[in-house]
Amino acid sequence: MKPLLAALIALTTATAASAGDCAPPFPAFGAEGHEQDRAREAVREGRQIPLTQVLRMIASRTPGRHLNTTQDFFAGRAAYFVQWQLPDGRVVIFIVDAESGNLLARQGG
Repeated sequence: MKPLLAALIALTTATAASAGDCAPPFPAFGAEGHEQDRAREAVREGRQIPLTQVLRMIASRTPGRHLNTTQDFFAGRAAYFVQWQLPDGRVVIFIVDAESGNLLARQGG
């Protein structure tokens, strides 16, 4: 039983180390600190639409699932960068105007 435990620990350690060496497939747009706080404040003040509304819009038009969202500027406007995985595994980034909810661009996929 001890050799099995040692093998599992070694495998877990090796997997964790190799996972840390991998770069994410997409940059973390707008990943500076306090991004969520600024977004919540902008939604409360009516300066931008809630992320839930953006995700509903994408889901209604594109099958798949939400992976991650960050915020940054695109073409001089505050934007949501939504990583979306299609049913076939490809990943698309939807860039959505945070104020109007309009789709600004689609990258990948």
